[in-house]
Amino acid sequence: MEKKMVVTVSDCPGRIVPVGTPITIPKDNFVTITQALGGNYTVTFNGNMVRVDGTDAAALGFEPQLLEFDDPGGDDILESQVWDALRTVFDPEIPVDLVNLGLIYKVEIHQDNKRVDIEMTLTAPACGMGPVLVGDVEYRVAQVPNVDRVDVELVFDPAWSREMMSEEAQLETGMFY
Repeated sequence: MEKKMVVTVSDCPGRIVPVGTPITIPKDNFVTITQALGGNYTVTFNGNMVRVDGTDAAALGFEPQLLEFDDPGGDDILESQVWDALRTVFDPEIPVDLVNLGLIYKVEIHQDNKRVDIEMTLTAPACGMGPVLVGDVEYRVAQVPNVDRVDVELVFDPAWSREMMSEEAQLETGMFY
């Protein structure tokens, strides 16, 4: 997407990049969209980069991305739905979702207290987007039916490598060799 200036049509929730601190961009303010990947937007506002989740895109005047899940038919959290939610989270610099990048190491569901524990990594330990990506994962997985809490732990063992990417992701990024 080419950089585009828009005016917020309502208060717009977001998270400051790279620290992940929540912010609300007030209605009727100019923002510049610098990136749109995976239904999420990176905008600049008052000199800050801000990540806006695609579910809040209406505040930017765009069609919101709706995460819709089939009725699980009970009170259980379905692991398949957790993975579906994770596939909607994209690395802000690479046009590939976190699952296909191989960044999700473990998903553990605790039906008794409706909690999902996730172990994930980053493409580089010094990646400044860690807090933003953790926030994206927490936000998206929390929308899965019957999930009350999401705990994400960043781990760096084993270290991420391109071999952890799906073949599709390797082709998409030109890292298939």
